[in-house]
Amino acid sequence: MTGKVETYLGFCLRARKIALGSGSIDVLKKGVYLIIVCSTASENTFSLALKFKNRYSCPLIICKVGLENAVHRAGCKIAAVRDYELAKAICANADGDYELYTER
Repeated sequence: MTGKVETYLGFCLRARKIALGSGSIDVLKKGVYLIIVCSTASENTFSLALKFKNRYSCPLIICKVGLENAVHRAGCKIAAVRDYELAKAICANADGDYELYTER
């Protein structure tokens, strides 16, 4: 059974409002409203996620269940949601499997 966040990520995939991978996020100029990074990502990928969070001034969510399962792409460790309403819905429904990153 999938949760609401996985359903919203499926909507993003169907609407082509999500960028998967650090290369595709890096070429975006604007229009990023949420960064999602997998908890199993390397330190380098996590530092890239922080860089993208600061560049686009958007929230960062850490996926504890494996981002590749949620977006149905093997090896996917980072994603960017490009729709404001879907990003807001994902942030509002982040449960125990998703953690909103706050700088300490």
